[in-house]
Amino acid sequence: MEKFELTKLIEKMNLKNMTPQIDTDTIMITQPDINRPALQLAGFYDHFDNERVQMIGFVEKAYLDSLDNETKLSRYDQLLSSHIPCVVFCRDIEPDFELLELALKYNTPILKSDKSTSSLMAEIIRWQKVQLAPTISIHGVLVDVYGEGVLIMGESGIGKSEAALELIRRGHRLISDDVVEIHKVSDDTLIGTSPDITRYFMELRGIGIIDVKTLYGVENVKETQAIDMVIKLEDWSKEKQYDRLGLGDETIEFLGNKVVCHSIPIRPGRNIAIIVETAAVNYRQKKMGYNAAEAFYNRVQSRLTNAENESK
Repeated sequence: MEKFELTKLIEKMNLKNMTPQIDTDTIMITQPDINRPALQLAGFYDHFDNERVQMIGFVEKAYLDSLDNETKLSRYDQLLSSHIPCVVFCRDIEPDFELLELALKYNTPILKSDKSTSSLMAEIIRWQKVQLAPTISIHGVLVDVYGEGVLIMGESGIGKSEAALELIRRGHRLISDDVVEIHKVSDDTLIGTSPDITRYFMELRGIGIIDVKTLYGVENVKETQAIDMVIKLEDWSKEKQYDRLGLGDETIEFLGNKVVCHSIPIRPGRNIAIIVETAAVNYRQKKMGYNAAEAFYNRVQSRLTNAENESK
């Protein structure tokens, strides 16, 4: 089961820890969703998912303030004793002193944010889904080309990093070199990122390790990117038939999701970076409703039909 430390959430969302005595490195998040414990604060605990981050906004706080002190403490005690990972107060709401004392008793961190409840919920859920998504690591290079995530794959030494470097020099952005971590965040979306240890670094044979962020600037690197298409580089073979029209898209599967895949034969003199750029623009054009291969096919069919009619 995928999980991560609560500390990562606190740092990513810039949350203030109101109970610094509690070690958040030992508390693990295992669920991507958030719960607003309105019903729980009213005493209803059927179907309560205690593994979710609990979030309190103006509505919950207003209800708690309407209770007498004894009832409020009882509801706080019931919530914190349920082995929840943490409680987040939004909109800069100050938690009650009694709640902080109970939090230390049950080792449950109390966190605070000045963001609105709905926007913070959406932000945390989106980020947690990436962190907790099923993940695999594959050998390749991931670049952002005109907003499309292009995963370049191929045998070791075939020129993936060199093609990516040329793309970076042409203004595109590097996400990961050599190892790409792929996260399945939904049935339609795969997110690629780099392992922390190799982030923004590239290996060029004959030169060694280079720091892309330092050499080319922050505008040429990116932390994550949706994977939209795959380019497979392979040695050219006269025995193999390569697609010359592109009427049917080949696909490759990662974690059950299919991604459009193009096999590009490597021969001396071919500028791989320009081919990758063209493939990305062509894919973008298809998403906008225009398919050049189909337009060409229809034109040829129309000419043939006209020629047949004229011959009769």
